[in-house]
Amino acid sequence: QVQLVESGGGLVQPGGSLRLSCAFSGGIFGLYTMGWHRQAPGKQRESVATIASGGGTGYGDSVKGRFTISRDNAKNTVYLQMNSLKPEDTAVYYCKAFVLGDSRNYWGLGTQVTISS
Repeated sequence: QVQLVESGGGLVQPGGSLRLSCAFSGGIFGLYTMGWHRQAPGKQRESVATIASGGGTGYGDSVKGRFTISRDNAKNTVYLQMNSLKPEDTAVYYCKAFVLGDSRNYWGLGTQVTISS
């Protein structure tokens, strides 16, 4: 069974940076598309960034140019580098894993990111 564990969240001032990590286990990491999603209080969960098994990436409009997703297949880990953070980036950030063509999605428990002065 695939398991995902996020880490790296915290409290940061506006304009600051954070790097989130998601450790993957229980499957063949290289087969999975990995994504970061976030959910702010009272809002729907939204996709932030995605990285395919081949390395192709995609970003939500609100984070383009500020966030970078990457993966290390040797470490079974996906990262989200977040720069120029804004208060509206405050949310619980979740890691997601799936294989194209397979209906199953796997989620981590999330890590809290708070942007505040």
